[in-house]
Amino acid sequence: MTNTTKEVFEKYQVRKTKKQKTNFIEYVKSVAEQEGYSFKVEKGYFGAKNIVIGDPDTAKVVYTAHYDTCSVLPLPNFITPKNIWIYLLYQLVLAMLIFIPIAVFDFISDSLIMHLGLDPFYAFLSTEFVCFLVLWLLIGGPANKHTANDNTSGVTALFDIMTALPPESRNSVALIFFDLEEAGTIGSAAFSSKHKKAMKDKLLVNFDCISDGEHILFAVHKKARKFAPLLEQAFKANDNVTVEVATKGFFYPSDQANFPCGVGVAALKKTNKTNLLYMDRIHTNKDTVYREENIDFLVKGSVKLAELITE
Repeated sequence: MTNTTKEVFEKYQVRKTKKQKTNFIEYVKSVAEQEGYSFKVEKGYFGAKNIVIGDPDTAKVVYTAHYDTCSVLPLPNFITPKNIWIYLLYQLVLAMLIFIPIAVFDFISDSLIMHLGLDPFYAFLSTEFVCFLVLWLLIGGPANKHTANDNTSGVTALFDIMTALPPESRNSVALIFFDLEEAGTIGSAAFSSKHKKAMKDKLLVNFDCISDGEHILFAVHKKARKFAPLLEQAFKANDNVTVEVATKGFFYPSDQANFPCGVGVAALKKTNKTNLLYMDRIHTNKDTVYREENIDFLVKGSVKLAELITE
């Protein structure tokens, strides 16, 4: 585990409040300047603050990860990138678990207000308040204090890439820490809009939840397929991880979706009997698994990719 990784886990693992984000931004700045990179913060929609290391307009490849922290939830966000139907079914079950208590509350409040002879408008207000409270808990509720996979893993990978890149490759790489991914990829959307022309044909590799699972999936968008051979050459499987560079048949919702040549990178587990690839534990207090082998593999591959893409 590198020094920056230890520092992030000890001091900056939770990045949700304005103060926490400001402290983290200052830490990124100190590391970037120490390594000789340019540093700036770009503001976007809804107060998003994207941290930009290097020059994304002139870089040959852009490495990204989101740094904001999600709210802690009782159930994990269960993702199956190679089976969208299971993913959608799980999301439907979650929606029902949220809707049923609201419906029960609405029924009880309506009955009580009718019994008391009060204006029915009060029942509407009470239901709206509960809906707002649930929404706040999902997005703006208490921060998850355990973020090893989502997305401290991606954050530490960017730090390690920053320090591992040789001097001759640094001008060809930009590293972006996106804000407000958990609120709907707001930070990356703002960045994409600001740098639309520069990012039109540029490879963007987004590290999202890369430390819990031995199977590394590269979800390659259609326009980024031309980079698939370089990805396969740079990131070759070893004894610690298996690798899949997928150019179709996947669904992985994260920041790379906002870019034409986006590639999402995630660590997944595999069931024994059905070989179903899945991600669990994220958004809960069980998000504590950090496979250093994954980060080391991806950092070395990223350095190699930077060399290949400039040849």
